[in-house]
Amino acid sequence: MTDSNRSPHPRATQLADEFKSWRQHLHAHPETAFEETLTSAFIAEKLTSFGLEVSTGMAKTGVIATLKGNKGDGKRIGLRADMDALDIHEMTNLPYASKHPGKMHACGHDGHMAMLLGAAKILSEAPDFAGTVDFIFQPAEENEGGGREMVNEGLFDSHPVDAIFGMHNWPGRDVGTMAMKAGPMMASYDVFEINIDGKGCHAAMPHLGRDPITAAGQVLLALQTITARNVNPLESAVISPTQISGGDTWNVIPDSATIRGTVRTFSPVVQDLVEERLKTVVNATAEAFGCSARVMYQRRYPATINSEAETAIAQAAAHRTVGEDKVDPNPESSMASEDFAFMLNAKPGSYVLLGNGPTDGNCLLHNAAYNFNDDAIPYGVTYWITLVDEYLGSA
Repeated sequence: MTDSNRSPHPRATQLADEFKSWRQHLHAHPETAFEETLTSAFIAEKLTSFGLEVSTGMAKTGVIATLKGNKGDGKRIGLRADMDALDIHEMTNLPYASKHPGKMHACGHDGHMAMLLGAAKILSEAPDFAGTVDFIFQPAEENEGGGREMVNEGLFDSHPVDAIFGMHNWPGRDVGTMAMKAGPMMASYDVFEINIDGKGCHAAMPHLGRDPITAAGQVLLALQTITARNVNPLESAVISPTQISGGDTWNVIPDSATIRGTVRTFSPVVQDLVEERLKTVVNATAEAFGCSARVMYQRRYPATINSEAETAIAQAAAHRTVGEDKVDPNPESSMASEDFAFMLNAKPGSYVLLGNGPTDGNCLLHNAAYNFNDDAIPYGVTYWITLVDEYLGSA
């Protein structure tokens, strides 16, 4: 069989309609961070029906199932899928569109869950490997750090895996393709809030006050000099102010103004540099306009960095799944962030991308018109099964 003619695992193809029905059920019932109670119950019921050892309640709604191979003892591998939806009002008009107003699976976590459940079902039918597999269903990936909470609550104490693997669908890549590389796959995610304090006065008499609005405008411009003049051009950093507010009416210069935004980097060294320079630049700029500044800087997610040996294993599994010519071994790193990074900080592993098809009709991640491509499910299921075989094999 040539690389171009690789087909999904036979059982993944046979059960594709069942897996699709799971995905569409989950899509219709989205739940956001740490509130995934219906989702958790659905997953736990399926895993229990496969005869797996199931535990619930970690990080409130997390679910973990364990499968031991029938070829004896060996290494232990963790496979992770995220569970939560987003606070987005769905605009797809699909028959299985969200039944929960204002909430939507706009990032494909419904597909991620369905694929990992499918792999658990097939592997449980014939666990022909040496070692142990932990199927980890994690809550609250979007913004709230459910991965961090699972690690902090002892995930790897109760389930001491030797390596951890994750996967995300990727619109714009063809179905039946994959991508991964060692090193940074996704950026860190930091947030900042800048409060600029001045002195309010009548808008007709600005000389009597200290204008925080003018200072905020200069701060916005000054922030962009950090990446342009402080960060090595061969490194990457993005500073994005996303909110600015201040004042209540036309004819009053307010006492204060607020700027909020995010910072993305791949390197801890660059992350440290940006935080230090941001605080220095903000304080100095505000002072230059007779104002003072208070800066809150919070590191939410670290960069998602794949380890070399585990990525080589993931790549071998991907070659077997879709063919070597359908695997991108050097994808462009994304400035988006992923809390799987907390698991990769604790254990070696790899985070890979699975093609989700074209982006027609605004089918982009975090878009109200997004829908996971069910044609990708058999490939994702096959990858997980093949990865287990690559990592654990037989005794």
